[in-house]
Amino acid sequence: MTDSQRLPGDTYDAGMSVRREVLGNEHVDRSTKNSNEFTDEFQEMITRYAWGTIWTRDGLPRTTRSAITLTAMIAGGYWEELEMHVHAALRNGMTPEEIKEVFLQCAIYCSVPAANVAFKIGKKVLDEYAAQ
Repeated sequence: MTDSQRLPGDTYDAGMSVRREVLGNEHVDRSTKNSNEFTDEFQEMITRYAWGTIWTRDGLPRTTRSAITLTAMIAGGYWEELEMHVHAALRNGMTPEEIKEVFLQCAIYCSVPAANVAFKIGKKVLDEYAAQ
């Protein structure tokens, strides 16, 4: 869908705003730049529904949404997405201690091996964060 086909106040616009706030402009720009005819509709869908419908809701603070998302990424073994969402969790105001607690909780409910990978990824991201 092109910008001219979107309606003012569309969930896409709200979603893009939140997506940029949570993931950062660099990530979003890279995702949209790499989009093509095959992936355009997927990018549209996640911007509109994940970011514009779910992440814009008032029912949970962004830190809670990040904690849930980290858990889902660990449970599903979505390691590249986990790395991105550790960055997002920090951007959303989660502390390294809170992220650690989520990972410890996941060790019990998702598996120790999954948490082991999560801690490796988390350490890498937190080291990058501390170096900034």
